[in-house]
Amino acid sequence: MARVLLTAAVVAGLTVIYFPLLLVLLNSFNADTTFGWPPAHFTFEWWARAVTNAGALHALWTSVVVGLIATAIALVLGTSAAFALQRYRFFGRDSVSLLITLPIALPGIVTGIALNNGFRAMLGVQLGFLTLVVAHATFCIVTVFNNVIARLRRTGNGLQQASMDLGANGFTTFRLVTFPLLRSALLAGGLLAFALSFDEIIVTQFTIGAGMQTLPVWIMDNLSRPNQAPIVNVVATVLIAISVVPVYLAQRLSGSAAAGGHR
Repeated sequence: MARVLLTAAVVAGLTVIYFPLLLVLLNSFNADTTFGWPPAHFTFEWWARAVTNAGALHALWTSVVVGLIATAIALVLGTSAAFALQRYRFFGRDSVSLLITLPIALPGIVTGIALNNGFRAMLGVQLGFLTLVVAHATFCIVTVFNNVIARLRRTGNGLQQASMDLGANGFTTFRLVTFPLLRSALLAGGLLAFALSFDEIIVTQFTIGAGMQTLPVWIMDNLSRPNQAPIVNVVATVLIAISVVPVYLAQRLSGSAAAGGHR
């Protein structure tokens, strides 16, 4: 009986989560602009229009560039922080760890307001591309940090010490021993960070410059426009796909690495 109830609960939960996403996908092919249900006819017209929509393409490019730069920053800073906290003991170590992971735990609107005030009131910086990248990097760092520090805790530092005992310097040890051990964790963390940046909208609204649009912002701005609604469904479908693929790959990488570590 318990198994049946648990199965029903899982099915119900997955239906609530994924059925609306399926509707978005179907409506991107729905020939009826009022999205009548069930769809009477299907068309590729909205996909053709989306491919030539300058606003959507520019927003997509902005999201990709911001996501890649924020991910690169997160890989450097998140990995450095993970090494510092895992390999060294110092006063306030737990507090620093909490401060690093806090941005992803705070409500997005709180983070957005704080960053907006910090940029404009404290630093006197106008909102633009740079502020958007920095804002996205703040929560992307957490994803990389969590992946790398988990791997460091699992692998320990015995192999690195053995390498240096055999005469290898720090750079050689990192290149031949440490980096291969961390490679899948770095890739998984980077993929998750990019996915997180790509579909972020709350923090983006508070830190983006005037006239700029990321893909989620473009969707929000055009959602209430009847002539753009079919194209919005296409763009939303693309956004879902681009967000899901990195998460799936990161999960596979993390699972493969964990299985390899137990062999």
